Amino acid sequence: MWASIFHRKRRAKADLPPQVRYNLPIEILYTVIPLVMVSVFFFFTARDSETLTKVSGDAPVKVKVEAFQWSWRFTTTYKGKTIEPVAGVPVSDYNQGPQLVLPKKTKVEFDLSTDDVIHSFWVPEFLFKRDVIPGIPEDNPGRKFEITTLDKTGTFAGRCAELCGVDHSRMLFSVKLVDQTEFEQYIATHQAGSAQ
Repeated sequence: MWASIFHRKRRAKADLPPQVRYNLPIEILYTVIPLVMVSVFFFFTARDSETLTKVSGDAPVKVKVEAFQWSWRFTTTYKGKTIEPVAGVPVSDYNQGPQLVLPKKTKVEFDLSTDDVIHSFWVPEFLFKRDVIPGIPEDNPGRKFEITTLDKTGTFAGRCAELCGVDHSRMLFSVKLVDQTEFEQYIATHQAGSAQ
């Protein structure tokens, strides 16, 4: 009651504040600055995207990655030798899922494909993530990317980074980086059609 009585509007003539319209320099400034910012961002994004997604085709190790609900299948080719595909099932720990073995400090070309829904291939230590989209033909460069693996050995977690269904959180795998000699032994013992 006190607020409604003591703060009611007075009946005195209210003067309007001065009206400012069409301040052309400010309107130009508010238009030009965002345009310049967007242009600069676009230039650097386009330049860096082209560099990051460039595929030379001369990688000594090529990996075909097939994503499916809710695991992965990896087929590795090295010097004309293809190893038996490594596949998995949904797991709760990345050490239980399929393991991709790669040599350390080596350029690797990945070819991603899926037949069901959108997935996303992600190994955080590689600092690169790529969506796996169904229906993209084999000759489309958007399916492939190249990285040079880390210069240290170890096992690194990988996962799907795109919500792809009920067992998305269990779509885990691991990448094991090994020395070159150990990788060549791995290829020799796991080559497709070889006795293990």
